[in-house]
Amino acid sequence: MTAAARPRSVATSAMPAEPTQASRFGKARSARSATQLEDYVELIADLIAVHGEARATDVAKRLGVTHPTAIKTVARLKREGLVTSRPYRGIFLTEAGAALAERVRARHRLIVDLLRAVGVPAEAAEADAEGMEHHASEATLAAFARFLGRHR
Repeated sequence: MTAAARPRSVATSAMPAEPTQASRFGKARSARSATQLEDYVELIADLIAVHGEARATDVAKRLGVTHPTAIKTVARLKREGLVTSRPYRGIFLTEAGAALAERVRARHRLIVDLLRAVGVPAEAAEADAEGMEHHASEATLAAFARFLGRHR
């Protein structure tokens, strides 16, 4: 069968230009990389708010990871300037870490509110927002806020 006679799939005829597609995949990879850090700082902020401190043991238990994994990620958060800690002491957010935690929390609440507004049950909305909050663009979040009648 010649190339001209071969049927074209919908995927190949509707594909975006290479730079556009590469940019989209790059943004998704970047979001996946930031997801872990965002989850950690959000949880650390919550632990500090409720218990007055965040310990690596509590972070590991609540995120369902091993203690060594939590310690390794906390070290990454330190390198990124998001937390401080000392041996046998708690983990504390820096100003940058607290600001990131607040942004993540606000995105999470907005997405939960949108999902609830369209009829998603509360538990499903909370669970789904955990993944969606890291990948939604500012344009998408602004549209969600407008839909819900909020201003960002």
